[in-house]
Amino acid sequence: MKNIFQNLPQQLDAEVFEILVRHETVKIERIVSKGHTSPQSGWYDQEQNEWVIVLQGEAIILFEHGEPMRLTAGSYLNIPSHQKHRVDWTDPTQATIWLAVHY
Repeated sequence: MKNIFQNLPQQLDAEVFEILVRHETVKIERIVSKGHTSPQSGWYDQEQNEWVIVLQGEAIILFEHGEPMRLTAGSYLNIPSHQKHRVDWTDPTQATIWLAVHY
């Protein structure tokens, strides 16, 4: 048995993506951010849908055609495939822990 809050990376020079489960059409990953954002050069434009929840910390996701969405602990959303989005802000004072399900 493992715990989503254990073995967090001590060095967060870059955002950390850890695959927890992978199956034919599903990938579940833990993402740990601390002040990280998406690259300024573009948008995520994914082939799969993504359901994401913030378990700890805070973040702001910006959609190409829409208002920014502030996520706090417990906030979740579904991002349909090819809906362009980016992480515009994550809390720089604490680790933001995400659980992302790509399907």
